[in-house]
Amino acid sequence: MNLINKKVTHKFFGMGSIVKQTESSVEINFATENKLFVFPDVFGKHLELHDQGAAIFMKEIIQKKEAEQEKKEKQKEEERQLQRMKQELRLEHERLMNQFKLHPESQLVFWCDAEEKTSSFSEWRVFSGVVKSGNDKGKPNKPIRLHQNSAVLLTEKNSNMPGAERRILGVYMVKEEFIGKLCEDGYIPAHSKYQLQLTEQESYALPSWDTYLNKNASKKTSWNTGKYRYFHNSWMAQILLDIALLKSNPKEREQANQFLKHFCKMNRIIVQELPNYQGLSRAEN
Repeated sequence: MNLINKKVTHKFFGMGSIVKQTESSVEINFATENKLFVFPDVFGKHLELHDQGAAIFMKEIIQKKEAEQEKKEKQKEEERQLQRMKQELRLEHERLMNQFKLHPESQLVFWCDAEEKTSSFSEWRVFSGVVKSGNDKGKPNKPIRLHQNSAVLLTEKNSNMPGAERRILGVYMVKEEFIGKLCEDGYIPAHSKYQLQLTEQESYALPSWDTYLNKNASKKTSWNTGKYRYFHNSWMAQILLDIALLKSNPKEREQANQFLKHFCKMNRIIVQELPNYQGLSRAEN
């Protein structure tokens, strides 16, 4: 609205007339001098328009600006709260990393269905499933034992095989600094470097998961429901060793050896003491 020549009354300078108007200021001629004010703020505090139509219009402009300002302040506060929450999560993450204690059974064997058999390798992550009962029913499972020393063994259940044995498809270390206790979405991502996928031929050449379980467990562990089970760190080391021994391609074997070396370092395992150790040639880090 054009406010030029509109009459106004100022709390301190008295009556005047608007002589100039821009998007951010108004100039008013009073009895003795011209004064420049911030527009439209001055109308909400010190200046009153005589024209009722202009006054109503100006009131709406001021209310709109105040609402926008209030919205901006709310957004800033939400951003501050988000930053505080992120900082708290970072501190909690650092605390858990610093207080990390090695759990003897902090490895995870995962059961892939047909779709997951493909997606787990294209995305290099798996979903832990959801809680089936209790207060957290429907929420993603938290793989609480997984830490920087953990690996995820990917398997499938082939119903055509005797005993429905689980075949090993591949394995990966969890992502650097991943902590299962802080996992809210249920996804377990892979380490950027330590990832191994078996060919179909290699998968059938490697002993089945049940074989490892029966060799190392005092009694067979059932697997009736759920997507995953935890198992012993030394079992995973033996599986990694067998994978390395199985690899015929020099580059792939070297990759498997590096994986094994890193895993044993993280889990305080002496690779030379593993039952099937055969003096593998391992590149140094």
